[in-house]
Amino acid sequence: MRVAVWEVANRLGVVAGTPGELLSALLAGPRRTVRVPLPPDHELVRTLLPLGHVDVVLDEPPAPGPAAPVDLDDPAAVCRADPVRVTEAYEADPDPHGGLRPAWLRAGQALVRDQPSADRALVLLAALDDAADPRLGAALTEQATGAPWSLAWSSRRPCTALTTTPDGLLVVREDRVLALACLPDGTQAVLDERGRLHHRGGPATRLTDAVAATLASHPATALAAVDDTVLTGDRMGTVHAFRLDGVEQAALHPGRVTALTATAATTTVYSGGTDGTVRAWQPGRAPARAAVARRPYPVVALHARGRLLAIAWADGLVQLHRLATGETVPFRPGPRIRAVAVTADGSLAVGLDDAVLCLSPPGDSRGRRHRPYRMP
Repeated sequence: MRVAVWEVANRLGVVAGTPGELLSALLAGPRRTVRVPLPPDHELVRTLLPLGHVDVVLDEPPAPGPAAPVDLDDPAAVCRADPVRVTEAYEADPDPHGGLRPAWLRAGQALVRDQPSADRALVLLAALDDAADPRLGAALTEQATGAPWSLAWSSRRPCTALTTTPDGLLVVREDRVLALACLPDGTQAVLDERGRLHHRGGPATRLTDAVAATLASHPATALAAVDDTVLTGDRMGTVHAFRLDGVEQAALHPGRVTALTATAATTTVYSGGTDGTVRAWQPGRAPARAAVARRPYPVVALHARGRLLAIAWADGLVQLHRLATGETVPFRPGPRIRAVAVTADGSLAVGLDDAVLCLSPPGDSRGRRHRPYRMP
């Protein structure tokens, strides 16, 4: 059943690990058509057909390949093998296989995609938990040679929001918050789940008091801060730039603003929305006409530092955009992405419900696992 859920979720552009999560994602979105590579009597097809919220078109299931046995204890073998057969084998065998089984089932939605074995090894490496056989890390790191990233470190802790301090230290929150921003003095502005602003780690300022008073009656959907500016987004697609001398605003999206970030050098604001676009705006100027990025999935998180922009999408993809060259480096961890951040050294931090991952360019030798960061 897991493979069927993952394959349908990948086709729909959502993240789902169980039939219940898939149904929730379907019901939360617009009516759509999905081509399902499953037989008509499959349990998942029987679940989807009565919904009335999705048009199911049955494709001919792919012919199964040779049923070659896979050594489920061998990380190189599972990364090269047919991922459907690997998933079915791990589902049928409760043995943890040194930690490979729970890692595979955790990241399976990304692993079942067609990809080089090096990319699959990187995803599996990032999904290992602390109880895994230490030898697996070294073996998967070797197998991941050639992947677009290397794993600098990972921490199996919950994450709801990420940002960085002005000096580049990663800040991770585990509590129920909608968004997080660090002010120039290092204190935090936090957007709660009702869209209200709270100030933590230091005294409030005239600016944060003014923003909090505004959001008490007009809740926000996204938050960022840069220099002397606090930025919020709303459900109507408008971005607001609050300063002590006034407020500027720009209508950047036709629907809800889902993420905000900004760079200090030019006070460039990047906003993402449910419309699947990322747009740039410099307060005091007209918004750029062309989108910085566009995909047919909502944006779920943004973070910029210098000429690097991290974007996370609702289909489980995170991309690091090198704005100076136009290069984009992708990564899919498998589970839902909650937050992203670019650290001072240019690494990419990815926050998941049960982990924080830090990725570095291949060949970077800055070390691996459990790099310090701030946990408020």
